[in-house]
Amino acid sequence: MRFPVFNAGPLIALGRINYLHLLPEIFGRVIVPRAVFVETTSQTELPGAIQLGEALWLDTHDVRDKVAVERLLLSLVKGESEAIILAQELSSRLFMDERRGRLIATAMSVPVTGSVGILITAKQRNLLPKITPLLDLLVEQGIHISGSLYDEARIMADEK
Repeated sequence: MRFPVFNAGPLIALGRINYLHLLPEIFGRVIVPRAVFVETTSQTELPGAIQLGEALWLDTHDVRDKVAVERLLLSLVKGESEAIILAQELSSRLFMDERRGRLIATAMSVPVTGSVGILITAKQRNLLPKITPLLDLLVEQGIHISGSLYDEARIMADEK
């Protein structure tokens, strides 16, 4: 099994609602590029930063193709760029919430899932009784979830 590559968005979102524990339960281990690790752990006052910094299930990898990262920096920030290229290098699924990054990753044939997909998977594996309260909590915490995604997620989780 290939371990998934994470960008900061889903890590921050799950940290804000105190559900980072789902990641090792679902995936065992997850991989982040160095820029994402720094982004998510350097400000210890941010939700989840300390937990991520100490997580034994979180592996940090360096991206080999620095030129590809540089090309993406024309459109994306460093963490997003490194996450896309690392997922491509490892032939792994990418977990990213940012729309522009998702579009670019998809155009590069990198499979992408976001925070809501993680919650749906957790519900399907009986790790969560319901996702609707967590979707509401994400929105309350400032995470943007479109109305159509919110509705689709509830349908996929058999909650609507």
